[in-house]
Amino acid sequence: MSHTPSILIVPGWRDSGPGHWQSLWAERYARTVRVQQDNWLAPTRAAWVASIARTILAQPEPVVVVAHSLGCIAVTHLPQAAEARIAGALLVAPADPERRSVLADFAPVPSRKLPYRSILVASSNDPFCPIRLAGAYARHWGSEFVRVPDAGHINIESGHGPWPLGVALLQSLVGEGGLQTVAPLASDSFSSSIPLQYAV
Repeated sequence: MSHTPSILIVPGWRDSGPGHWQSLWAERYARTVRVQQDNWLAPTRAAWVASIARTILAQPEPVVVVAHSLGCIAVTHLPQAAEARIAGALLVAPADPERRSVLADFAPVPSRKLPYRSILVASSNDPFCPIRLAGAYARHWGSEFVRVPDAGHINIESGHGPWPLGVALLQSLVGEGGLQTVAPLASDSFSSSIPLQYAV
């Protein structure tokens, strides 16, 4: 029986459209499942968290979560039964739900240590979450903190398509089984040896 974890794509507010690195990864990598939400525009915490939890519990193997923006915050609200099935999490450009009233249902953001390995990636100039707040999230959640200079919200608008750095970080979470590809990316020159700048 294979013990390679599934990859669980958790988009943020308004979903991740074509060309977004989450969408490209979902097309490229085997054993990838994408969480679907009934309402991407007016999210409620209960509905989003329940959908993520159902998707996790439906997988035959543990999952490595790949979350973006509000998806990161939703993941931190998961119940214990779903958290127990998470082998690791890549949390990218977390949102600040207190900055937008439409996201307020996700506040307050949990400040407890997550029970699995997590890597939080944040940009120094993300318009939706100050870098200091992202650093505080990382400390509270026990996440490894990767600070990326001037990367915006790490999405299409800030020029992030296949996002090689993210692939390298995901590879470190997936572990020995590696990432199994089913389709090539338009830009397929990434390397798992990309130097990472970790901050404490």
